Amino acid sequence: MNYHFKCTLCGDELDPKTTRYVCPKHGDEGILDTILDYKQINGKTSPREISDSHDFSIWRYASLLPLADARKSAPPLHVGWTPMYRSTTLGAQLGLSHLFFKDDGRNPTASFKDRASAVVVAKARELGVEIITTASTGNAGAALAGLAAAAKMPAVIFVPQSAPQAKIAQLLIFGARVILVKGNYDQAVALCLAASKEFGWYCRNTAYNPYTVEGKKTAAFEICEQLAMVGSQLVTPQEWRAPDSIFVSVGDGNIISGLWKGLRDLLELGWIDKMPKLMGIQAEGSAACYNAWQAGTEKIQAVNAQTVADSISADIPLDGVRAVRAVRETGGAYLTVTDDEILAAIPELARGEAIFAEPAASTAYAGLKKAVTQGLVKSDERVVVMLTGNGLKDITSAMKVAGTGAVIEPELEAVKKLAQVW
Repeated sequence: MNYHFKCTLCGDELDPKTTRYVCPKHGDEGILDTILDYKQINGKTSPREISDSHDFSIWRYASLLPLADARKSAPPLHVGWTPMYRSTTLGAQLGLSHLFFKDDGRNPTASFKDRASAVVVAKARELGVEIITTASTGNAGAALAGLAAAAKMPAVIFVPQSAPQAKIAQLLIFGARVILVKGNYDQAVALCLAASKEFGWYCRNTAYNPYTVEGKKTAAFEICEQLAMVGSQLVTPQEWRAPDSIFVSVGDGNIISGLWKGLRDLLELGWIDKMPKLMGIQAEGSAACYNAWQAGTEKIQAVNAQTVADSISADIPLDGVRAVRAVRETGGAYLTVTDDEILAAIPELARGEAIFAEPAASTAYAGLKKAVTQGLVKSDERVVVMLTGNGLKDITSAMKVAGTGAVIEPELEAVKKLAQVW
């Protein structure tokens, strides 16, 4: 595929053959957008052709990804084409007639981050690199560990020592070389960057590697394709259907930037007819993007991030500039929610829609509830809530709000007594 990079700060265009990560003028802050040849894409494929595919993974969108031969380099795990459910309960409670939940906890390592790792590992295989590395609060590392294992590629993962044990277990079980950093996520990122430069490892770090956002954009493709379908049939052969708004939790900013990139690709191709509002939801204790948006600036000021939602805890969002632009340029909004609201949303999603979400995922739903009370969502809008990770990632948080089971003697009479009070 023909494509080039463009610096998000200065607009310089760069050749992927000579630039691997960031704009040389701006160093680590010079995040790159990937600019595709849309005319070439439209000459080779169409919404109808993709929707006729029997490959129900992100690789159904191979023609929209900056890879020489995605099907050849793709690691053999089923990533993407996660279910999107129409709400059966919570939509009615909120007064929304077209509410959908996109459950990315159904990916192979149980989070949205598998999308980015799949594309980065595919690119690493194209480049012929030997070792791949990343820094993570847990999910991105687990995704890389799993996808690297599938590709038989050694992976080195830097993760804060405080990360949930379930996430650390995933890293180890996939055989990654795990380095637990006595510090926070931002310190793990800095150490990973330094190590990758010292040892020549291929770095997957969020935003720093431009292919992370290219993997994450595939969720936007799925949302628009799935909304245009009735059963397995595409309703509108020439285009897919964009929702009116997408609610997504925001930490380092790369997921919302990825959704924005995917939607921009589809709009440029003429495959959707409008740009949805992107609604970024942050934890009150980790709200750097919200603060910049509120202040009307793209200058991201570091915060001392403290939140139960570890996956979106970041002092300084690595993709903060694009994350703020994504909301501002789509006419969306940023909202913040408390840790109590985040935790309360977990059982609401589970009992209302049978989806078990980790705190970072339930944050998006907590934000939707707040947006409804503030009159930011109309009752007839098509609203998609992006749920980014499975609740089994963080059982400690879930148990805080799950309640407890009844302990009884192993006798039927004990069950009868208990049934009387239920």
